[in-house]
Amino acid sequence: MKKKWTLLSVMALALASATFSTTHAVEKKSADLIIKNGQVLTMNSKKDRFDNGTIVVKNNKIVAVGDAKLADEYSAPKVVDAGGDIVMPGMVNSHNHVPMVAFRSIGEEGVGNRLFEVFFPLEGELLSRDLIYKASIHGAIEMAMGGVTTYSDMYYHEDEIAKATETIGIRGVLGETVISSPVVDAPTPYGGLQYAEEFIKQYKNSDLIVPAVAPHATYTVSPEMLKASKALADKYKVPFIIHAAEFADEPQRIEKKFGVKADSVIKYFDSIGILDNNTILAHAIHISDEDIQLIKQKGATIAHNPIANTKGATGVAPAIKIDQAGVAMGLGTDGPMSSNTMDVFGTMGYAARVHKLVNGDQSLMPPSKVVELATIGGAKALGLGDKIGSLEVGKLADIIIVDVHAPNTFPTYDPYATIAYAAGPQNVTDVIVNGKIIVENKTLKTYDYQKDLKDMTDVYNKVKEVEQTLEFHKKKPQN
Repeated sequence: MKKKWTLLSVMALALASATFSTTHAVEKKSADLIIKNGQVLTMNSKKDRFDNGTIVVKNNKIVAVGDAKLADEYSAPKVVDAGGDIVMPGMVNSHNHVPMVAFRSIGEEGVGNRLFEVFFPLEGELLSRDLIYKASIHGAIEMAMGGVTTYSDMYYHEDEIAKATETIGIRGVLGETVISSPVVDAPTPYGGLQYAEEFIKQYKNSDLIVPAVAPHATYTVSPEMLKASKALADKYKVPFIIHAAEFADEPQRIEKKFGVKADSVIKYFDSIGILDNNTILAHAIHISDEDIQLIKQKGATIAHNPIANTKGATGVAPAIKIDQAGVAMGLGTDGPMSSNTMDVFGTMGYAARVHKLVNGDQSLMPPSKVVELATIGGAKALGLGDKIGSLEVGKLADIIIVDVHAPNTFPTYDPYATIAYAAGPQNVTDVIVNGKIIVENKTLKTYDYQKDLKDMTDVYNKVKEVEQTLEFHKKKPQN
């Protein structure tokens, strides 16, 4: 449904204000943007809703949230009539590797271990600043057009990813990957830490980027380097992101590679001092009730990636128990080579369905809960719950509008159910980040998609040439 955006001239505003002030005792308050006539899902602690609601934005923050009458109290140069569509917080993708969009759909058949047979060989041959930047532009466009206003990422040359993220205009909690082997941006193991520190210094005061430190995993990073990574994160007070308990045999991998016995990954983290309130655990599939309580006690958070985890046959995280324990948890897509998508709508619907199934209880993970995980839950998991994730006065203006008059979303009786089960990225009409409109009437305003398509075609051609040489092709059955 096409929104009715109204742009008033400065002269018209001045005239209207002057006329109003001579005929009324109370002058309208000034704002930069008013969104009215929307089904507003605030996602605040009470899950307040307004069937005919108004959001008022000034500078980059929300200054008022309420019913239809609120719109009459303010004047603004930009006014949007949502036409009864859903107005909600921008969604948060709590775990991603966005440049891997360059490798999407490779090695989906006839491969035993995609990480070692496909991922690592492709990265070793192809990764460069240019590829990472172009792929990150493409991925950021996909997320922005799909209603994702904040995402978390861990990869290499994270400064290129940050540059792309700022260009498109969304937020990123971005961690430079640290690993105990030579990689594209760090020829020596501890070079990754040096790169990470420079990245933090570069982006520490950015409006859109939160820099982080991101050691890859228990089985690729030594205990000493994990401690050094955590010390760096603590030094600059930035998030510490790590893959954790993604595979059932991780304790055995730790012992085999580093000679350290571990009852569980979570206990191992605690024993070396890297589990606390700036630790973001990606996956956390193979964790016990005791592990969950330890995570809660230490204040760590979890990024739950149900599509990637089931597609990779690594397991289903105990998300119901995690949520019931009060651990902050958000939804992630994982990298687009793992899940093939950065669609948080689809992730919500899948999360709701899979946890009903594995627990044998259709009352679990109701629509309002998965919408919570995709908004304020993700914000809290990334340490941004006081800034984004809900539509509340004082929070940053990260807002999306979702069309509920499309064939796949009409009629809508329960907006939460529509968002969780029916809507998709194609239904996002407008996206506002930090008070700035970056998508308007389904049109991206910050980048030329035709340029992106040309750049990604060049990337595709380079990847295709290398992909054809990978060993897994030789194992494919011949038709």
